[in-house]
Amino acid sequence: MIDTTTHTRLVKKSLRYSVLDGSAYSAMLGLTQDCITPFALALKATTAQVGLLASIPNLAVALSQLTVPRLAERARSRKKFILPIALAHALMWLPVLLIPWLFPGEKVWWLIGFFTVITALGSLGNPVWGSMMADLVPEEMRGKFFGFRGRVGGLLTLIFLFVGGAILEVSNKSVFVGFAIIFGLALVFRLISWFFLSRMYDPPSSATRHSAFKLVATLKKMPSTNVGKFIIYVALMKFATYLAGPFFAVFMLRDLKFSYLTYVGITATADLVNILFLSFWGKRADKAGNIKVLRITALLVPLVPLLWIIGRDFYYLIPIQVLSGFAWSGFNLVSVNFLYDAASPEKRTQYIALSNALNGVAICLGALTGGLLATHLPNLFGYQLLSLFLISGIARGLVGIRLYSRVFEMRRVRETTTAELLLGGLHLPRVPRPTQQVLRINNPYLSPELKLEKMTVPVYHHTPSWWRTLHSASRPPPFDNSKICYNYYM
Repeated sequence: MIDTTTHTRLVKKSLRYSVLDGSAYSAMLGLTQDCITPFALALKATTAQVGLLASIPNLAVALSQLTVPRLAERARSRKKFILPIALAHALMWLPVLLIPWLFPGEKVWWLIGFFTVITALGSLGNPVWGSMMADLVPEEMRGKFFGFRGRVGGLLTLIFLFVGGAILEVSNKSVFVGFAIIFGLALVFRLISWFFLSRMYDPPSSATRHSAFKLVATLKKMPSTNVGKFIIYVALMKFATYLAGPFFAVFMLRDLKFSYLTYVGITATADLVNILFLSFWGKRADKAGNIKVLRITALLVPLVPLLWIIGRDFYYLIPIQVLSGFAWSGFNLVSVNFLYDAASPEKRTQYIALSNALNGVAICLGALTGGLLATHLPNLFGYQLLSLFLISGIARGLVGIRLYSRVFEMRRVRETTTAELLLGGLHLPRVPRPTQQVLRINNPYLSPELKLEKMTVPVYHHTPSWWRTLHSASRPPPFDNSKICYNYYM
């Protein structure tokens, strides 16, 4: 056992290393997340193969996530579980950059195979990483710490997205050389991320040992529990989104003949807006509840593919991407936060893994279905893919509408109108802490007496500085160090 002073010093250093780890990882992500589909198209991939490139890796994610709870239980330390996975994840970029020169036959299939391994490795350590960060970051400072970490990472992702686009534009006559440079840089940045991960302190776990996670029993109970309904809802939204998501790049590069820089500019607009509105949605979710934000954004998300049908000019698509970044910023943020609120502490790691697995299956089926449909749909305004965008928009809308009667907030939150939430009417007067505030309970799983009773609870209006206050916590962080898959949120 180490003393409190040493523990505090190690935690502070680890939080700094975590920011550096996330920065290097974000640089890798910015270089690669929007280059995989263009790389496949350069290798002469068909529309169906692009669908497989998005679907098969996510099926591997789903299967790998089901093994995480048991592997995590057997691991002697969380770092020893995470580090080999991160190293293998970095080294897998090497065969990808060599595909155009060293691998025989139809090279797209090699890309699908290698990218499947990369995607599975990128998600395998996520639940265990979340458990470690939960013990490093105190609960009351998570919003500030992960908000800061997320903004730094998001900015670097955006910067390196443009760097990747510039490399491809400059190397247009030798495009495979450009892709090799991009994937080589990705390998280097992931190795840097691995180095900073290796320097972090793995504190004694605050989680208690629990019984084995019974997958079949949990799946049977999901439709009758709030957290289960939520996980199913998010998986259905992923399915509806990925019906069209992987094919926006195909539409821009193949059908509209956009240059790489134009493609990057349109894509980066959504990423930039996503970063800018993280704090906006985070503050509102803290006060009005995650479900309130989720319901609003779930009705905005279907508009994005529908608006793509109307016009194809660069200056028309930019405002649509602004809407996309605004909506997905709130949806993704509160989706993670609500899962951590709703899952019981002793089962949280398992529920994270189960949610990742179901999302992987949903994304796989969505992309696979979209790839099969894309070649059989009638033209809409001259393009088959626009018909697919229409189907995706309708499917997203149907899922979003069902949310209103299915999932309920788990925390006691203030009653807030939609106009007040969106227009910034959530600022509260500064009063001495704690003060008494009457809150409305919006949770059907409480007893009838509690639902009818107005409860008076202490409300705190000040949060200690995240860098000065350090002590143990139990809730995993609202930030994911590795994406389940390279996102196609449009």
